[in-house]
Amino acid sequence: MFGSFHEGSREMKPAFTLAGGKMDPFVTIIVPCFNEEKYIRSLLDNILEQDYPSDRYEVFVIDGMSIDHTREIIEEYSMRQSAIRLLLNEKRFVPFALNLGIRQSKGEVIIRLDAHSRYPANYISRLVGYLFELNADNVGGVWDTKPANDSPKATSIAIALSSVFGVGDSHYRLGVKEVRKVDTVPFGCFRKDLFDRIGLFDEELLRNQDDELNARIIENGGTIYLIPDIIITYYARPDIGALTRMFYQYAFFKPLVNRKLKKPATVRQFIPPLFVLFLFFGWMVIFISPGFLTFFLIGIGLYLLFNIFFTFKSIWENGKKYLLLYLPWIFFFQHMAYGLGYIVGIINFVFIKKSQTTITTSR
Repeated sequence: MFGSFHEGSREMKPAFTLAGGKMDPFVTIIVPCFNEEKYIRSLLDNILEQDYPSDRYEVFVIDGMSIDHTREIIEEYSMRQSAIRLLLNEKRFVPFALNLGIRQSKGEVIIRLDAHSRYPANYISRLVGYLFELNADNVGGVWDTKPANDSPKATSIAIALSSVFGVGDSHYRLGVKEVRKVDTVPFGCFRKDLFDRIGLFDEELLRNQDDELNARIIENGGTIYLIPDIIITYYARPDIGALTRMFYQYAFFKPLVNRKLKKPATVRQFIPPLFVLFLFFGWMVIFISPGFLTFFLIGIGLYLLFNIFFTFKSIWENGKKYLLLYLPWIFFFQHMAYGLGYIVGIINFVFIKKSQTTITTSR
């Protein structure tokens, strides 16, 4: 019989009972990481502060062959806390780490965590409770995006990542008012037997492997829920270069995801690549057909109008005038990076039909 949740202190426990009266299923927490010496201590302390029974979870911190002090820090924690284990991911990338952790896990529930985030003290217990209460296959919380530091540029990046103009209608980035079914959530909390039914993460997808897995969940009749009152503090990329690389890499693998699922992308995913093609070929068409100039200028004008509108909207909502210096450029670089990544991905995975990429993406 499933019960309700009650707001309160760290000691709050999810009120649910599994079949046969079994309480508190064993949980495996998987943390893929690479060069995270600045964040890993905070994350491990955050895990150890969780209100979930300490003898009912294990933590696999799976390092992608870091070249900083990440592994030394993890080893230090593992010597003091038996629940924490360091695993090495010689293939470096996230899907290999996730699958390594799932294969070695003892948990009935798998929770993935990200080192660049901070989680409420009842994060594990709330997710596990909702997973069973909703009879879901995957549940997750919403992002509260914070700047990596206090600089105006970092603050502007965080605000851009919470804007509908910057990220589209991504529910977990923008927030929702009630528990709802969605097509994806950040990180995820899964029943382990899900992976026996539909398979592990696709190791060909160095990025977007969670999108593909979530699409398979839905294709197989499963459900994914976003929980509005589970708030994950996510720290945005610190500079525009890191932000654009992230958007390029996400977009690069989107066509491969679509090819695997035999489904086209959503309409909003086509907008950035179409915008990039419009800019690139628009200049060429002007020289061939001068009459196209008016149409081209109207298109540029509409983009600038939307860009400025959402910039001033963000200034109004956040009370930070310096956003005018940063947001228009950040929005533009987000859209260009995503659009270029998507186009290059189409060339690689649709026209050339590569089965796997030989491009090493940046961390």
